[in-house]
Amino acid sequence: MLGTAVGAAWSPAADAIIAAARELSAPGRSRILGRSEVLDEHWAALFNGTASHYDDFDDTHLATVIHPGAATLAVLVALHDSTGASGEACLRAFAFGCEVQLRIGNAISPNHYDRGWHITGTCGVFGATVAAALLMGLNGNQLRAALAAASTMTLGQREAFGSMTKPYHAGKAAANGILAARLGSRGYTGDADPLGDTGVLTVFADSVDESQLLKSWTDGWELERNAFKPYPCGIVAHPAIDAAIDACGRLTDPSAIESVEVSCHPLVPELMGIVQPEDGLQARFSARHGVAVGLLDGRVGLHEFSDTRATAPDVRRVRGVTDLIPSSEIARDEAKITVSLADGTQIVAHVPHARGSLARPLTDAELLGKVDALMVPVLGAGSAARISQLVETVDVSTSFADIVAAARPKQDGPA
Repeated sequence: MLGTAVGAAWSPAADAIIAAARELSAPGRSRILGRSEVLDEHWAALFNGTASHYDDFDDTHLATVIHPGAATLAVLVALHDSTGASGEACLRAFAFGCEVQLRIGNAISPNHYDRGWHITGTCGVFGATVAAALLMGLNGNQLRAALAAASTMTLGQREAFGSMTKPYHAGKAAANGILAARLGSRGYTGDADPLGDTGVLTVFADSVDESQLLKSWTDGWELERNAFKPYPCGIVAHPAIDAAIDACGRLTDPSAIESVEVSCHPLVPELMGIVQPEDGLQARFSARHGVAVGLLDGRVGLHEFSDTRATAPDVRRVRGVTDLIPSSEIARDEAKITVSLADGTQIVAHVPHARGSLARPLTDAELLGKVDALMVPVLGAGSAARISQLVETVDVSTSFADIVAAARPKQDGPA
């Protein structure tokens, strides 16, 4: 999460938030990741949460498709100085903030998402509120009031996918969570039962599985089922991208591609169905784009989702001959690709479990390589390794302030 926030710290959305903060807020003391500015806690949370989710490269809970880390980390970065929270306290707040989101998500999935809600934004505000409340030291009654306030601050629709508004949902969830916790700490009172018959969860979904909210902590944490992405795009397309990269190794002439069929889970065309994206943000929600660059480039990273690659003629051509074939018999982390060539031959690749899935998690070396690619352009060589060492000891000897300081540049602008 630190890596994704730093990596997008100079994105157009981040620049827009900085500009708006200067116009609308008073000077603040909260530091932000990847830049030297300081903002008030509301705008700092909005900035860090949006940047963390901007490239769609952040953590993902596969069962609900929630990205729990963005809003929660943004709260920690915004509040750690003013609350004086220790590294251990920040780690605890992060864990509980993420877990609350995931349990609520489990309770309302899949109907909530099917209705068009962006679950990272709607559930994120509850996790952000809990994280902020823990850092501020709220008591039970104050936390209850804060959550009541948070229940009226939920936001986010899937229509925003492929635009700057999607990552804004995570940032706004973080900022709203801090506001809800501040209200709770100052005597605010809310409805007695925000989860009642006409409460937020009933509005969110046709059916609510309340048992997901009440599971014993000894039964295991949903956070342990969180995964990390190898590619900066919607996670449901990752199996197809894996298959495309596999097929690329057997493809000698990309211009000979006549058609590409992708057998995939039904969520792939539903969430990633853009045929010809017009820019890098839209490309992140085009499974056809991920497959095309996988076949043509043999790798899929940040460059492959740039505006330049999204509008390249060779990529547009392959996207145009690619079909997504949904099947309920295919698992979420599975895909099969069939590439038909001009001479009549076919290249077939099947991926039973995508890279980064729970069955095939990224290695520590792969994670560090990913973070390095995000951080080096902003903070310089060696930054990822330094921050990784600090994170490893955050619950023992490292203050969270040391981590934030290491994730900020020594001078303005990217390295």
